[in-house]
Amino acid sequence: MTTVTILPIYDASGEKSYRAVAGDKHSIGKTAGQALDALSAQLGENEFSALLLLQSFHSDQFFSVDQQKRLSNLMDLWRTARDEGKSLSKELQVELDSLVEAELKAATDRTASLLQQSSNQ
Repeated sequence: MTTVTILPIYDASGEKSYRAVAGDKHSIGKTAGQALDALSAQLGENEFSALLLLQSFHSDQFFSVDQQKRLSNLMDLWRTARDEGKSLSKELQVELDSLVEAELKAATDRTASLLQQSSNQ
């Protein structure tokens, strides 16, 4: 099964859109659905079968609001550095990597919790 990630992204004016990524393929849409539709067209029917879990991107017991804010701030710093051809300091990069790992673990734990809840119903 192909793994698809859909993330909210913001342009310089603060306008939100969504980026869907699967391996080396990606698409952007004004909504998560548009991004997913465009990506699935690239993948073709043979490559794309999915179980979709929609996350509202709000804090929860798996990833706190403080973690979300710090991750967002670090991603802004990272994008600025990247656009200027620079890198984050080692300390900030380690913190960013740690938060990305924590967010991935939170997504995994959240999914396991949702699957457990659905199997109990």
